[in-house]
Amino acid sequence: MVTSEKTSVNSLIQMLTLALFCITFALYCTWWRRNKNSKLEPPAYPGALPLIGHAHLLMGGSIFLWNTLKEISYNSLKVGGVITVSIGPRIAYVVTDPEDSLTVANACLQKDIIYEFGKPWLGEGLLTGKVSVWKRHRKLINPSFSQMVLDGFLGVFNSQSRRLVKDLEMEVGKGPFDHLVYTRRNALETVCLTTMGVDVRQDSVLNSQYEEAIENILSILIERFQKFWLHNDFIYSWSTLKKKEDQCLRILHNMSNTVLQARKAAYINNKKNGLETSGGAKHKAFLELLLELSIETGALNDIEIREEVDKMIVAAHDTTANVLMYTLVLIGSYTKVQERIFEELHNVFGEDDRDVTKQDLSRLVYLEAVLKESMRIYPIVPVTARILDKDVKLKNYTLTAGRTCFVFIYGIHRHPMWGDDAEEFKPERWLDSATLPSCPTAFAAFNMGRRVCIGKPFAIMSMKTTLAHVLRHYRVKGDHTKIKTKIDMVLKSVYGHHISIERRTR
Repeated sequence: MVTSEKTSVNSLIQMLTLALFCITFALYCTWWRRNKNSKLEPPAYPGALPLIGHAHLLMGGSIFLWNTLKEISYNSLKVGGVITVSIGPRIAYVVTDPEDSLTVANACLQKDIIYEFGKPWLGEGLLTGKVSVWKRHRKLINPSFSQMVLDGFLGVFNSQSRRLVKDLEMEVGKGPFDHLVYTRRNALETVCLTTMGVDVRQDSVLNSQYEEAIENILSILIERFQKFWLHNDFIYSWSTLKKKEDQCLRILHNMSNTVLQARKAAYINNKKNGLETSGGAKHKAFLELLLELSIETGALNDIEIREEVDKMIVAAHDTTANVLMYTLVLIGSYTKVQERIFEELHNVFGEDDRDVTKQDLSRLVYLEAVLKESMRIYPIVPVTARILDKDVKLKNYTLTAGRTCFVFIYGIHRHPMWGDDAEEFKPERWLDSATLPSCPTAFAAFNMGRRVCIGKPFAIMSMKTTLAHVLRHYRVKGDHTKIKTKIDMVLKSVYGHHISIERRTR
């Protein structure tokens, strides 16, 4: 009996010893592996806590979050352009080096899981879709953004710019006002008239509801990102935030469905009456091309079309409206910049208030420099995220597969290759290639790599035309140093962005 008990005790001791050895060995292997990879892994951002990592830094309002992301950007730049952060058990990288960012953008095309939050709204469109869908849709949609199609939009760009000039008349001499209200409404009408071929200018109720829903859902998406426990779909489905999202979605999808059904009815009616659009299939506007692909070839269904319409409406109008808002504040903050714009406009147009032509756009070199510098200082989409589906070798580090990589465009635009004056608003830097970074992706306002924004030429043409009309009529005054920003998926102004306008004396 005693011998049996001693045998059991010895066996227990041996098992505990073996278990302790296994645990020690496992801990050693983990330490060894981390130590071995430490030369390849980017340095960690300071301030991580046990278990939650840096998650606590993401809490708070969208203003606090944006300030945190800026601090992370500057920290990344200090240590060479790449750092590691952790959100609970998730390890992620932050990249602010332009060359490394392009490597990631081209090596890994899959958007991060946080883009899943936007799929109830945007579905599998170009912005949020998985790689296989993105490739197919991008190939189908590319012809609708050819230069010939864009040139055909100039008439709308001019008429809408004149409409904006007229709408602004009521603000002349009345002091500071929120011009985003005007640029946002005008941009929404412009994108519907051009890429959609639908006039929504008379439906002020629908437009107002849509604009408010856009603001709300962007805030909802960023709030869900900050509250990491709501990343779980089941938990999120029971939250009050989800109920708010559903309310927004009804309004947002009502707008896209209204646009889609109106254009579809017109398309079918034209076909019935034997009316064909000019230019051939390769020169059709965005929605017209999608409808043709759907009705004639079955390449897209109604859901896929609506998802692309949702993406196009929000991406084309909300971003350009905000870029114009920031640009006018900056122009109003720098008298010399504004005077140089006036000089260029006079050289191109003289005292004539005629429409802007394609040739005029190519001559407005300084105006484009101002626009680009504004987007460099205030990148509307300051952060993008990709899933690393493979190990990615950068210049100095290797990023591990299965993790998230955040490309901080805000940080890229302040990289040392921009010079000691990277924080300053200096449009002149764009006039001489010698004063610009040699790396083309140092400017990433429209993203970079293979998933670069398809609407870049559309946006530049539209905004240059708008500014040319507005600044031929008004002198602007503002103070960009008072702007307070936040991140609601895109870079938004909280306050301090108001401008005042006076009529220019010709």
